[in-house]
Amino acid sequence: MQNPFIWHDLMTSDVEGAKKYYGEVVGWTYSQQMPNYVVTQVDGAGMGGIMDTPPEMKGMPAVWTGYVYTPDVDAACKQAVQLGGKIYKEAWTVPDVGRMAVIADPTGAGLMIMQPLSTEQRAMPKAGSIGTVGWNELHAGDLNKAWDFYSAMFGWAKGHGHDMGPEGIYQMFQVDGKDLGGMMKKMDTMPMPTWVYYFMVDGMEAAVARITKAGGKVAYGPMEVPGGQWTVHGIDPQGGHFALLSNTK
Repeated sequence: MQNPFIWHDLMTSDVEGAKKYYGEVVGWTYSQQMPNYVVTQVDGAGMGGIMDTPPEMKGMPAVWTGYVYTPDVDAACKQAVQLGGKIYKEAWTVPDVGRMAVIADPTGAGLMIMQPLSTEQRAMPKAGSIGTVGWNELHAGDLNKAWDFYSAMFGWAKGHGHDMGPEGIYQMFQVDGKDLGGMMKKMDTMPMPTWVYYFMVDGMEAAVARITKAGGKVAYGPMEVPGGQWTVHGIDPQGGHFALLSNTK
């Protein structure tokens, strides 16, 4: 089985500020699910959430995390350790939502695994719609170690590998024959291995202007990538690293 990303969360010190910022930059609407958690919506369908940073983690920058579907979280945690990964937070259950855990690959990049409790098919935004996650990108400490881990954990298949010269190979990965994201060795300027998530926007130049107008910063870009799309990396007002992806300049 090939396991896809199914959810993306932002943990932040300022939920209301983050709602306002991403609403202006990406165009999300929201619904309140719990007192400290709001669901981000695209065309009325949930695609992720924004939550308060827990007290024991106060002071850390805002961070985006992706959730990968797994049919058995407890078994997956054991497998992750066997494959050289780590468990950052042991499995726990959110009533009526799912069972989940925080894991890390052998190079240190963290992400969530989730086993939804509901068997009902939830409404999903149309792939590629404005506001959806258009790309999931790993900046790994070691590309080969990372690939071996994720392909064994989630059944991901290799897509096209793009030679970036001195920066090495940019390896795309697929689920059900469709490119879901890419992996590369992290640049030396990046402090630690991490996942970066790209939100779809309509028109890169206008989106870049919104990043700064809403109070964020451009980390680098914009730049055109192979295939004709445009990307930019930004920092939100609470320090969260995010990226945008557009089919047009």
